[in-house]
Amino acid sequence: MTKTPELHNGERLGLIAGNGRFPIIFADNARKLGYQISAVAHEGETDPALADHVDRIHWIKIGQLNKLIKAFQGDQVRQAVMLGGIKKTHVFTTVRPDFRALALAARLALWKDDDILREIAKELEQEGITICESTFGLDGILAEAGTLTKRKPDSKQWEDIRYGWDVAQQIGLLDIGQCVVIKDRVVVAVEAVEGTDEAIKRGGQLAKEGAVVVKRCKPQQDLRFDLPAVGPRTIEVMASVKASVLAVEAGRTILLDREEMLQQAQKSRIAVVGLSTAGSNGGGQAT
Repeated sequence: MTKTPELHNGERLGLIAGNGRFPIIFADNARKLGYQISAVAHEGETDPALADHVDRIHWIKIGQLNKLIKAFQGDQVRQAVMLGGIKKTHVFTTVRPDFRALALAARLALWKDDDILREIAKELEQEGITICESTFGLDGILAEAGTLTKRKPDSKQWEDIRYGWDVAQQIGLLDIGQCVVIKDRVVVAVEAVEGTDEAIKRGGQLAKEGAVVVKRCKPQQDLRFDLPAVGPRTIEVMASVKASVLAVEAGRTILLDREEMLQQAQKSRIAVVGLSTAGSNGGGQAT
């Protein structure tokens, strides 16, 4: 179903870009690997700076699926990746679906994130455009297992990490979100439509200080879509509410601006750890 892109005779790689820094970081890496990048960006979501990091860029409104397909066909794109989120709140306020998007929506029994994205992928594949996994070429950007900062969680914080890890799995199964905020084995916030930063703010304010933030892939995660991502902004928000630990899934979480993020975490006395799915349940600590 998914595959790593292979470049043939100068073939362009398509980038369906949402918000955040990930589309820019990905584009820079992909171009270093020799890909030409043709991006479709979303008005009001995608960072306009992306235009300086790709070979071509096309701007569309959220929901203009046919325009997206035509843009890629015009650029002779046969392989593409989806990167960066679309704020769920914008779905209720700024989406402008075309007839093709409306027909797709009519086929969905439930409006779950992955179901929507899989239907979009099917629509593109019917037009000869394959959606590929977004993890290729990301050595040094994906979180590895272990403690990534000099500061390590203490035993009490590890209890919260393990508890939050299991809770995050359950909310992922329900397709609610990827992030939970824990204090003393109590769930103080669960990420929903507001996104990770707002969930951290809300949870941190309730916890007062010392909150543990856990973010992981949904168990049914399709690696073509919506990989968890954290970065300097995540640490900034955590520091503003005096949170103490950030735990993420190793091998499946993007570290945006990694060096800056970890330096900022160290300065704010926030421990950052990467957990592997196999070794994180129960008593095992990442080291």
